[in-house]
Amino acid sequence: MLKIGVLVSGGGTNLQAIVDGIESGSIAHTQIRFVISNNKNAYALERARKHGIPAQALSPRDFASREAFNEELVRCIDSYDVDLVVLAGCLLIIPPQLIEKYRNRIINIHPSLIPAFCGKGYYGLHVHEKVLERGVRVTGATVHFVDEGTDTGPIILQKAVEVKQDDTPEILQRRVMEEAEWKILPQAISLIGKGLVSVENGRVRIREEA
Repeated sequence: MLKIGVLVSGGGTNLQAIVDGIESGSIAHTQIRFVISNNKNAYALERARKHGIPAQALSPRDFASREAFNEELVRCIDSYDVDLVVLAGCLLIIPPQLIEKYRNRIINIHPSLIPAFCGKGYYGLHVHEKVLERGVRVTGATVHFVDEGTDTGPIILQKAVEVKQDDTPEILQRRVMEEAEWKILPQAISLIGKGLVSVENGRVRIREEA
């Protein structure tokens, strides 16, 4: 059984894709142990509770210092005894001590084909605005392991999505979610749960299923 925890900041559509995958059986032998959001009003928390998943808000604003928040976040995650932490639309800066403690056990979904349109400042709708400004013909999404950089960890899966001539940032964002994010994030979790994913010399190797 793969035990996962999910960190979110907003509506939780990627969380829903994971929940749906577990309930349909496409993500086998996996359990979501917790959902934590830095936003107490995040609809993702309600999604979690509807499915009986422990959910809580934990915001840096409620702590005297960022260091105190980081310590509590790590302590809280540790308390659930998870194998994998999933950033599913999480806008938090992940504490270095969490990255070190869960090396190659934290994954993130990013709404572009890394290394394009990623790094500092590239998140949410802003990514799709920049894609349209640049006039590229293909965008997509990437699932990667989290390291100390911003969107620089080893890439697990990517999926391309067509950019159409009359797209708005909102329309493109929705297409990237539907055609890429909601597919490759559950797929990556499934592969990890089957023990098919490893990191060698900074690159991901995915073995064929026996």
